[in-house]
Amino acid sequence: MRVRVLGCSGAIAQGCRTTSFLLDDDVLIDAGTGVGDLSLDEMAAVNHVLLTHSHLDHVASLPLMLDAVAALRLAAGAPPLQVHALPGTIDALKVHIFNNLIWPDFSAIPSADTPLMRFNAIHVGETLQVGGKTIEVLPAVHTVPAVGYAVNSASGHWVFSGDTERNPAFWQRVNQLKVALLIIETAFSDRERALAKRSLHLAPSTLAEELDQIQCDHRFPIYITHTKPAETGLIMEEIRRFDQTPNRDNDVRHDIRWLSAGQTFEL
Repeated sequence: MRVRVLGCSGAIAQGCRTTSFLLDDDVLIDAGTGVGDLSLDEMAAVNHVLLTHSHLDHVASLPLMLDAVAALRLAAGAPPLQVHALPGTIDALKVHIFNNLIWPDFSAIPSADTPLMRFNAIHVGETLQVGGKTIEVLPAVHTVPAVGYAVNSASGHWVFSGDTERNPAFWQRVNQLKVALLIIETAFSDRERALAKRSLHLAPSTLAEELDQIQCDHRFPIYITHTKPAETGLIMEEIRRFDQTPNRDNDVRHDIRWLSAGQTFEL
């Protein structure tokens, strides 16, 4: 399985695109602004979109992508784009985006029987078979209903936390998996720790406490995503500081790296 990082920033700026990952050629995990770097043919090849939650930085390109490739998919007789998300996320999209005010309702275009898009409700703990891939829906703790995902591959699971704060149930499940790599958010620096807690995001100090929940015999690369562009340097310095200078007897060092758009992983 190939994972292409289209976007992994916590906000937009020059060179910064929000969250989206392309699995092989046909499955998107989230649909942030990074989707805009795909060609029309690449966008038209996507048949499944799995959303972590309804926030704009994770869904912004979904309506725009559908509009861009509608004619191509209709001409090719392609099936409806399958959008997999929590019921609360689907409700938010229907009410606030695909409402014929902000954007056309592509779940009824060109007709309700043969639409360009279909919604599929998912639930935490469910295992999906999507595009030939086995994908488990993991718990997340955020200000709106949210999930993460674990995608099975030949070398282990590709695990994405989604947007989350402290999440014991997530680590309980991760410790049961063979993890090839973990992508986890750290949106704010510790100087913004109060804001991170209020918005249910991680900061380096809370990330350190979360990583303590990984079983000691489990070792895998950990990639940091969703950093705010103005704070990325400080966030990574604070992470290096806690990881390279253990301050407790049971502290361990992790293989922590910064995720960047354009990276590709072969699993």
